[in-house]
Amino acid sequence: MRSIVLSNMRTEKQRCRNTDHKEDGLMHKEKFPRFWRNLLLTSGIMAAALVLSMFLARVNDDNNPFATAVFILAVALIARFTSGYGWGIAASIAGTFFVNYIFTYPFWTFNITYPGYALTAAVMLIVSMIISALTTQIKQQEQFRFEAEREKMHANLLRAIAHDIRTPLASILGASSALQEQTLSAEDQEPLVDGIRRDAQWLVRVTENLLSVTRISGDISIRKEDEVLEEIIGSAVHKYRRSPEALPVLVDTQDRILIVPMDGVLIEQVLINLFDNVNAHAAGATQIWLHITTKSNRIILSVEDNGAGVDAARMSRLLEGSPASEHADSRRGMGIGLTVCRTIVRAHQGEMHVSRSAHGGLAVSFDLPYPQ
Repeated sequence: MRSIVLSNMRTEKQRCRNTDHKEDGLMHKEKFPRFWRNLLLTSGIMAAALVLSMFLARVNDDNNPFATAVFILAVALIARFTSGYGWGIAASIAGTFFVNYIFTYPFWTFNITYPGYALTAAVMLIVSMIISALTTQIKQQEQFRFEAEREKMHANLLRAIAHDIRTPLASILGASSALQEQTLSAEDQEPLVDGIRRDAQWLVRVTENLLSVTRISGDISIRKEDEVLEEIIGSAVHKYRRSPEALPVLVDTQDRILIVPMDGVLIEQVLINLFDNVNAHAAGATQIWLHITTKSNRIILSVEDNGAGVDAARMSRLLEGSPASEHADSRRGMGIGLTVCRTIVRAHQGEMHVSRSAHGGLAVSFDLPYPQ
């Protein structure tokens, strides 16, 4: 009964995602524009500073030497967490007014002749400008770094795609030409047709990877929903087993239903790619294990095999698109699957790791945020 309910939930979510993903993503981005976010943040911090200063003034019988420091801190926070200079400047002006009008004798009177008024205003304004400038510079550096990483990712993908598409297409073209131009027996035709089928299936997988990348290449943030991990894994294993070369997959049994926020389609693609990676590169592998563990609000999924493994020198380069072994299939040796997997996992605020498996082969694991 539970599997039927979970399957229905999965089917309904998949249908809704396919039809409404783009519209919902745009609505989500437009729900809180940057202006309103900055306004709410500024108002909340200033309100908190005002309440705290009034509390300190009451504790000290209206003698509040901390009001200026509290509002300087508020201005610093606003300048740090809002965009541009305007919000910090506005906060410094408002903070100076509050300190002068509410917390400086004579109280509840605006006194521009107060000797500390100009100094307070100047300090708040300078703090606001400095922090806003530093914050803007940090954000620009982060943006430049993100753009550099994305360009590197795109370069690796283009290099891998050119290799992974060109060779299978040449093989399909050669086999189809042989079938068309030569008179072959059914026995001779069978390997050619099988080769065409296998190469076509591989190209389908490459296309699915490309579609996965296009969903996250425009923005590092993705649309996540609470998904039943058991259903995502079950769907990935089912699709993987359609391949004639599929190895048995043994998944850890869980004593409870794990609900994990994710983009289910993308994580499913990650698992399929990792299973396919075993078929393509794990020499001598006869079994795949999927181990699931939780640690410090993270859930860790590890795809492991009992193949020949990978030497340490080559292991560190696997996630950059290098071949898993010197004996890997030449048509599939560029590792586009792992490159895509790492991109998807990082978009989920996770990371991917490669290590030796306790089963004797390779272990490729990734973690996802898992609020418990």
